[in-house]
Amino acid sequence: MSEPILEMRRVSKSFFSIKALRDVDLTVYAGEIHALMGENGAGKSTLMKILSGAYRPDPGSEIRIDGQPVQISGPLGGRAAGIAIIYQELSLAPNLSVAENIYLGREVSRGGLLAREAMQAGVGPILARLGADFTPQTQVANLSMGQRQLVEIARALHARSRILIMDEPTTALSAGESERLFALIRQLRAEGLAIIYISHRMDEVYALGDRVTVLRDGTLVGSLDKADIRADTIVRMMVGRDVSSFYKKEHDPRNDPNARSGAPVLAAVDIADGRRVKGCSLTVHAGEVVGLAGLVGAGRTELAHLIIGAAPMISGHVEIDGRAASIRTPGEALDAGIAYLTEDRKALGLFLDMSCLDNINLAVLGRDAKFGGILDRDKARDRAKRAFAGLGIRAANVGVPAGGLSGGNQQKVLLSRLLAIGPKILILDEPTRGVDVGAKSEIYSIIDNLAKSGTAVLVISSDLPEIIGICDRVIVMRAGHIAGQIRRDATSPLNQEEIMALATGTEQLDA
Repeated sequence: MSEPILEMRRVSKSFFSIKALRDVDLTVYAGEIHALMGENGAGKSTLMKILSGAYRPDPGSEIRIDGQPVQISGPLGGRAAGIAIIYQELSLAPNLSVAENIYLGREVSRGGLLAREAMQAGVGPILARLGADFTPQTQVANLSMGQRQLVEIARALHARSRILIMDEPTTALSAGESERLFALIRQLRAEGLAIIYISHRMDEVYALGDRVTVLRDGTLVGSLDKADIRADTIVRMMVGRDVSSFYKKEHDPRNDPNARSGAPVLAAVDIADGRRVKGCSLTVHAGEVVGLAGLVGAGRTELAHLIIGAAPMISGHVEIDGRAASIRTPGEALDAGIAYLTEDRKALGLFLDMSCLDNINLAVLGRDAKFGGILDRDKARDRAKRAFAGLGIRAANVGVPAGGLSGGNQQKVLLSRLLAIGPKILILDEPTRGVDVGAKSEIYSIIDNLAKSGTAVLVISSDLPEIIGICDRVIVMRAGHIAGQIRRDATSPLNQEEIMALATGTEQLDA
């Protein structure tokens, strides 16, 4: 390789008495995709914020670009050094046009007025280079998430950035949008950009990464060249244990003669919403983990919303323990014993400014009331502490705001709220989206223990290895219908090929 475009040497960062980074080194070359991996809290974001100028490193840290030491003062200093960062939460102004967003902070004006035509002309060639299917005049609010990603990349290229940092760029993208993004990233690599790619998804790292650097607990564990990139090696570096422990199912309904006897705990019978869900039926038994798979847009989340009363159904009904149940609202679903974990924990699940204690106890406030409506804070605190211990929630104490926790710990706080209800049926929508591999393993263990205790669990997931690893049976949706199902048994384990065949319509399978 040629000389590196970026060298970060002995980079440390302290927040008061907490050492977030300890003597971390990172070397990146032009024309490579360098994956940066580690659990939430490992220090990835802190390291990148130092590189982009959002944080100032501790004394003794050194950053070199093209072999020359640089001092990066603030985000403008990062931009001047040729560094651009695209955060997981995109930083675009939806009320402005594409051109205005790309020029934001560097607007062109004439006579005190914005020169919109000049800005539109300035970004046109870049959008053409990226193959954008929208114009500089298009308002960002009218773009899809994949198109907005293109605007962020166009802004970085327009600023003549040479080092591009991408933080979980596919979190909100469909499979098709992700593939188009991957093609663009490869194109930018071929054009000589250095790309630092942060992701929890192993398949993306396999597909894109030229090298991988792993952090753990604020320290550098090591780097791997492409030939050495393997899931078991990366996981061992990240969490200190083998990947085989990820999907270790202790509970197996095949060994429980009563697991599927009698009526199922949950049944959806020919339910439809008149739009996305078109006459779907499914069952889940006590102690069973059932996966609901399918391509984006197949109607999985919409089906769950019909079951819990979050959307009105035009036909069909839901049965609990073999009896028809009238469920018109999520509150009535809770009363009936059905708890639902939303796929969007930040917008629809947690109250980020509230403490973990209050988030965990939110659904059982009435149960703890005493003296005609006064909350029993001691009981609530005991429940929160038990949840912290039982689910391994890592935070200073139960009183810290939920918004300050890592993604995996936020998910476990939300799970704790649902488990406090004591549901007989638990519906989990993308339960490990945006969480690191260590937290994933812990959530899988929680799901397995719930099944062991007799809870009926329905898991909606786009992660096929996850579905295969934790589920006893998989129901596959396609275009609003149930396409078929596959059952795990002693001679025929679940496999991705059969699931994708059903999801794409290339094969019909009956359970």
